[in-house]
Amino acid sequence: MTDTIELVRDTTTITTIKQAERISGTLSKPGKMPGHAYNIPAECCHVGSKLRKVAGSVCSGCYAMKGRYLFRNVRDAMYYRKDRMENHPRWVDAMVFLIRARHKTVPYFRWFDSGDLQSVAMLRRIIEVCNRTPEIQHWLPTREKGIIVRFVREDGYIPTNLNIRVSAPLVDSTVGIFKIQDCTVSTVSTDDKVHPEAHHCPSRFQDGKCVECRACWSRNVAWVDYHKH
Repeated sequence: MTDTIELVRDTTTITTIKQAERISGTLSKPGKMPGHAYNIPAECCHVGSKLRKVAGSVCSGCYAMKGRYLFRNVRDAMYYRKDRMENHPRWVDAMVFLIRARHKTVPYFRWFDSGDLQSVAMLRRIIEVCNRTPEIQHWLPTREKGIIVRFVREDGYIPTNLNIRVSAPLVDSTVGIFKIQDCTVSTVSTDDKVHPEAHHCPSRFQDGKCVECRACWSRNVAWVDYHKH
């Protein structure tokens, strides 16, 4: 009965943040970044779960598998988001409402400050959100290049306000990444000299924050290198 009542209510127009959050879950607010984000459990990452077991990988010592991410309330919220993202028929509507409500003055949004793409179907839902929020610049970092390649092959369209940045799996290496249509790339290195041609994330010189930098969101920045910390 509860599920039936919820679906009936979900046919109404979303007019409040509380209504939207009931459907999609809350947005996260990484302290480093200019706007909000959306996360799901890192332990559900397909590629990341394998890389965590590999010494020298970018996922070894994953920040989203420790600290506050282990708190019960945080984990419950992330699993709630994952379920709604994959299954709720009004998830796209709710996300469009929330992103617009939260980003009136800061038009930048990040997908997956924890977790990663689960399927092509999930990526299609994200892209629908991006298409319906053209005033927002979206950034989607991912290790799931297989999902991206399949999507590009089947759908062939990534909106211009979405920058999908595909990550190299190993620290100090570009092995495993290649240019995908309409996507950018990222690496992690121990020294800026390893990848001198990349744009080097300045956050370590800025108290761990983006400040004015928006390189991660920009398709014009083909390659961003993050300093291993």
